[in-house]
Amino acid sequence: MNVEVCTEVSDDLVEAMARLVPQLSSSSPPPTAAQLQEIVDHDACFLLVATEDNTFLGSMTLVVFPIPTGVRAWIEDVVVDESARGKGVGAALNTEAISLAERLGAKSIDLTSRPSREAANRLYQRLGFEKRESSVYRFMG
Repeated sequence: MNVEVCTEVSDDLVEAMARLVPQLSSSSPPPTAAQLQEIVDHDACFLLVATEDNTFLGSMTLVVFPIPTGVRAWIEDVVVDESARGKGVGAALNTEAISLAERLGAKSIDLTSRPSREAANRLYQRLGFEKRESSVYRFMG
């Protein structure tokens, strides 16, 4: 298995995201090629993909950004294809994201995960993430 940061948007990537994103969210449409290009080109965003034999197994987005208290990182939209779950894809994606965030000077890496995603939550704890007592707020203006 190979995990890398996407540096270009291919037709295969667009097709893979069309397959992966519905497995992550039923309310969000898959990104277009232009939207993926915007992510790939953004200085703070890193779209990581896991592949094997030219097949996309999963993806995630790592965002690294400076704030007055230091460099922080956030992991979003982690998705592993149903056919590849339980095979270490999520761990490989997260391990690469942690390594990249650390290389970029992040003091901390945050993520959220629904309690119903039991396997994902066990993985995050196994990788060293600690559950925080915090309220998460969302504004949908």
